[in-house]
Amino acid sequence: MSEALSASGRPDDKARAFILTGSFPVIRRNPLYLTELSRRGLKILVITADSYREQAAEAMADTSNPASQITDIAYVAGDFTVQGAFVAGAVARTAAWRDTYTIVGAYAVGDYLAEPTGLLADGLGVRSPGLRASRASRAKFLQRWYLPELGPASLTIPAGERDTADLSAVGFPAVVKPASRASSSGVGTVTDLTALRRRLATYPDHEVVLVEQKVIGAEFSVESLVQDGRVIFASVTGKDTTDSRTHTFVELAHSVPSAHDDLDDLLLDANRRLLEGLAFQDGISHSEWRVDEDGRPFLMEVAARTPGDGLLVLYQLATGHPLEPEILRIALGESAAYPNPRRWTRQVYLEHDPGTLEDVVVDWPGVAPEWISDSGVWPEIKPGAVNDPPTLRAVLVLKKRGSLLEALSSSDDRSVTFFIDAPTPEALDALEQRVREGIRIITEGPR
Repeated sequence: MSEALSASGRPDDKARAFILTGSFPVIRRNPLYLTELSRRGLKILVITADSYREQAAEAMADTSNPASQITDIAYVAGDFTVQGAFVAGAVARTAAWRDTYTIVGAYAVGDYLAEPTGLLADGLGVRSPGLRASRASRAKFLQRWYLPELGPASLTIPAGERDTADLSAVGFPAVVKPASRASSSGVGTVTDLTALRRRLATYPDHEVVLVEQKVIGAEFSVESLVQDGRVIFASVTGKDTTDSRTHTFVELAHSVPSAHDDLDDLLLDANRRLLEGLAFQDGISHSEWRVDEDGRPFLMEVAARTPGDGLLVLYQLATGHPLEPEILRIALGESAAYPNPRRWTRQVYLEHDPGTLEDVVVDWPGVAPEWISDSGVWPEIKPGAVNDPPTLRAVLVLKKRGSLLEALSSSDDRSVTFFIDAPTPEALDALEQRVREGIRIITEGPR
């Protein structure tokens, strides 16, 4: 990389830095971003929500925690349900950093700051998914606007128009989605007009809501590495959610690669058209799809940031290589590449009985539950050899003992997850069933 020049044309002697944005717990639990940036000699700057101030300060002060590698952290205040709430804060903090550092890259590792990060990157002249992709990825109604042919029939209800919106064209069952939230928060199914009106009344007046025809069918996501507007890697992930038996959409399992390989070409082609329509330039995208009984793929939503849950772990288990270094290479304008999966992998979130979390018991040779809620750091889950037998890699407890476990209505309600891999999809399914039988989540119900 060429030596940076100051406005005077002389070499810039300011320290080189990289900005990571997003939920602090997500940044903390994926320490490879931090260690990779530190290895490159870059100062690490983080922008996160003000609600994480206390836990971030504690983690950064602990020299055994990867978060101690962070050089500086900025907190931005805002309401997660208000579009653009964090933009001004992110710009103000970065303007101050720009006087101190030569900022050579920026990337979002969480939903809420994806749009501000795109604006920051554009102003800094560094790589990003692009302004259209960064903005549309944070507003589901904009995804329908740019790519109506890929999504289901939908109706956008602007803030303040709940009582006057014409709902006569809505087909049922329908899905109601807050336009800019994440983690399945506030998303639900309604079966008639009365239920729809009742559901709409539960959202804040300022929130934009999307109502769309429910697509019945298998769920998938597509993870894509894009460099200079060209897809250099893409893979289909199988999904399972609570929607199969409730009115919510909490994700319960991810499988890399998808066992429905007969649908891969269909989904990859639809994903390519999506990325072209959003003028996606540089970074990783995470798009979510449903395929109906006629074999048509429908876009549910797309995110212009690193994939959530344990997908980074799954791709490392499946390929033997981590994704994080390639994501950073793209953000820094370096040549990137990634291999195809060689193992079948799955992350499963277990459902629980509501109540106070007393214990988690794992009956499996050589595997104990890892309670990660105190440090927030996920353990290093190393990939095995291509021909390893079906293997349980880890069981993680996401909540503290004594936490109140509630019925699953958003991703934040999940309590226990495990990771498995196998040489064939059939062996993976059989292993999942055995592992499920070997784990007990012990809760004490209300008295």
